[in-house]
Amino acid sequence: MEIDLTPKQAKNVYGGDGGNYSAWCPNDLPMLKHANIGAAKLSLNKNGFALPSYSDSAKVAYVLQGSGVAGIVLPEKEEKVLPIKTGDSIALPFGVVTWWYNKEDTQLVVLFLGDTSKAHKTGRAWDLEESVVKTLVGNQSGNGIVKLDAGFKITEPSEKHRNGLVLNCLEAPLDVDIKNGGRVVVLNTKNLPLVGEVGLGADLVRLDGSAMCSPGFSCDSAYQVTYIVRGSGRAQVVGVDGKRVLETTVKAGNLFIVPRFFVVSKIADPEGLEWFSIISTPNPIFTHLAGSIGAWKALSPQVLQASFNVGSDLEQQFRSKRTADAIFFPPPK
Repeated sequence: MEIDLTPKQAKNVYGGDGGNYSAWCPNDLPMLKHANIGAAKLSLNKNGFALPSYSDSAKVAYVLQGSGVAGIVLPEKEEKVLPIKTGDSIALPFGVVTWWYNKEDTQLVVLFLGDTSKAHKTGRAWDLEESVVKTLVGNQSGNGIVKLDAGFKITEPSEKHRNGLVLNCLEAPLDVDIKNGGRVVVLNTKNLPLVGEVGLGADLVRLDGSAMCSPGFSCDSAYQVTYIVRGSGRAQVVGVDGKRVLETTVKAGNLFIVPRFFVVSKIADPEGLEWFSIISTPNPIFTHLAGSIGAWKALSPQVLQASFNVGSDLEQQFRSKRTADAIFFPPPK
């Protein structure tokens, strides 16, 4: 059965003066259903407040734009109120309660990517009189996002509450840094242990203008869900049978999913390309087909000659290319 992998933009679900909530629908992006993945985006205007909500899925949040405040209540834990800013990646385990507030920025935008395999409809039970419940529920006319009065005093955030919950991908040590090629920060159980509880890994990749990301695939059967943060470029995906299943232009706001064992490569346009991805395992393992760490370069000359049915001269020419580059290839000079 053929699956449409074409990148898609999110569609608005609800919103108002305070902001809006948009999501990617499995009807538009069938791989969401196949991979048990959910994807959504929250945009809050100044003084916008996303009401506390319970999450029936484990997810990773990534702050795409702006700054603000997040309230996080982990199961059976106290509330953490923390400042958030562009580049923050936040691990949110199953059953967490969160709220979000844009205190003073023009716009706060947060991306959510998560595992929906355990999702279910939520219910609540409170030991309160019916009249009290009606007042609590009836006084709030908003449908998830409201705009607070400019003078409203929300709970003050604490910088120390970020510890163990947040990793800023724009400030963290780089896992890969190739001059004129690109750079990567990987989110895993080492730099943010809570992702082990979430069950998802993530990374932020920034590809320089006209550079290429080496063809690669997840060799531990994980799905890769990619959101284009900024810039544009070309993406190519090849299936397990060697057939090209996608070759398209990707741009900011696009989301697409690479199935298990499918090979993906990307080439940035002159302005560069940046993307944030989650991988459906907390410590993903990737194999790249080219570059100094490529799988082909690890094979013996005899095996390569037999595989391509070529002589030693052509095999040596092939092996001599990309010996200094790892993962990212800068544009030709």
